[in-house]
Amino acid sequence: MKEKVVVGLSGGVDSSVAAYLLKKQGYDVIGVTMQIWQDEDIAATEENGGCCGLSAVEDARRIANHLDIPFYVMNFRTDFKKHVIDYFIDEYVNGRTPNPCIACNRYVKWESLLKRSMEIGADYIATGHYARVHKLDNGRYTLKQSATLAKDQTYALYNLTQDQLAKTLMPVGEYTKEEIRQIAAEQGLLTANKPDSMEICFVPDDDYAKYICENSNYENKEGNFVDIHGNVLGKHKGIIHYTVGQRKGLGIAFGSPMYVIKLVPEKNEVILGSNDDVHSTKLYCDRVNFMSIEDVNEPIKVRAKIRYNHQGDMCIVTKVNDDLYMCEFDEPVRAVTPGQAIVFYQDDYIVGGGTIIA
Repeated sequence: MKEKVVVGLSGGVDSSVAAYLLKKQGYDVIGVTMQIWQDEDIAATEENGGCCGLSAVEDARRIANHLDIPFYVMNFRTDFKKHVIDYFIDEYVNGRTPNPCIACNRYVKWESLLKRSMEIGADYIATGHYARVHKLDNGRYTLKQSATLAKDQTYALYNLTQDQLAKTLMPVGEYTKEEIRQIAAEQGLLTANKPDSMEICFVPDDDYAKYICENSNYENKEGNFVDIHGNVLGKHKGIIHYTVGQRKGLGIAFGSPMYVIKLVPEKNEVILGSNDDVHSTKLYCDRVNFMSIEDVNEPIKVRAKIRYNHQGDMCIVTKVNDDLYMCEFDEPVRAVTPGQAIVFYQDDYIVGGGTIIA
């Protein structure tokens, strides 16, 4: 009897090819698109067709028809609002910079979809992410970076649990993006040349501050730009407009380049400093999820990425207490940003990762 796999069809080329590859490998494939926030009108969706827009649903349906696999749309709006939108707004309001894609992956694309898929008798779920699930000799599951580091998406998946990984297939991770597009073209998939979605899906115009003000009770207030000595430098337009490391868009001219080095929501202050002030050799993180090991009992050396497009730098990870870890880098790293993820690697494998708090 064929093993059954539910493929999350986003309407993009990667998930389309994932479904094709799994069917070719002999799985009983079911296509599912997650309805998570879509309520915009068709014209706006066509213009801002992200990974989850209404037009993407129709593309996914057409892909499923082309591949001759069953297709369903599942409603996860409640879960998405709770775990992604509410979290996104709360983090910005509290002076942190969230990563909603990581939250969506962990709690919606995996936890919610996996639960629903198991209920309908699936053995696995699958996505079009550029990553590879790997079971180690110690019996634990981890993610290996994809065959193409230029598209590697393991950073955004560090938070998946052992149970989720055991029930996950990621066939796209063995290919380059060019190879995936070539396969799509050869199979006549309509998504073969569809551009990748880059923006956060529920903020298609990229104006986070506007979105927060329109979708919460948050009252945006002006406050002070302050230097590291506490001197007031001018007025800012509200802390939700800024993130650590930012130089452009401060709305005020200084005698030399100034960068955001810290947000202080309790005082409604944005602290500015020089480029040197943006660099640090130490950070702390919590809410750590381990993959290749159960925990850090002794300090370990890893390569750590502190943002999606960071290549990674070597650091020592030390456990401080049950849910607090200290990371000391060999060389200063730029713009350690509270709210963002830090992900630990050894060779090409994820050791674990957590949320930067300071």
